[in-house]
Amino acid sequence: MSVLARSSNDSDYVAADQAKDSQSVTSGSPEQHHHPGSNAGPSLISAALIVTGQLESAGDIQIDGKVEGDIHGRMVRIGSGAVIKGTVFGEGVELAGTIDGKIEARAVVLTTTARMSGDIFHQSLQIDKGAFFDGISRPHHKHKRA
Repeated sequence: MSVLARSSNDSDYVAADQAKDSQSVTSGSPEQHHHPGSNAGPSLISAALIVTGQLESAGDIQIDGKVEGDIHGRMVRIGSGAVIKGTVFGEGVELAGTIDGKIEARAVVLTTTARMSGDIFHQSLQIDKGAFFDGISRPHHKHKRA
C-alpha cells in the first residue's frame, strides 16, 4: 500500500516510503521546510474515504471516514461519523465518532457523540456527558509510540 505524506507546503505530496529521500517540488523559502507540517493545515480523511493500513503524520489529522489500522499524528480529531478500528496515537486526541481499539495520547477528549470501546492511556482525560466509554482508563506520564 502506498500512503501519501504531506510536506509543509499543501501541494507537496510524495509516497511515504520516498518522503525521506525526496525534496520539495515547489519553490519556497527554506524557512517553510524547516518544520514539516508546521504551516500546513490538517491532513483530511473525508467521510467518503475508507483506509486500510497505518496512517502517520507529523502534523494534525482530521478523520471523518473509516480507518482500519493505527493512526499516528500530533493532534488527531475523529469526526462524529468516523469509525476507527485500531490504535490512535497523538499528543492530543478528540473523539466525536467511534473507536474500537485504543487511544494513547497526552490529552484525550471524548465528546458527547463519542463511542469508545477499548483502553485509553493518557495524562489528561475529559469525558463529556453522553459519551460512551467501555474500557480502562490508565494515566501515564510519558507519551508512548509503538
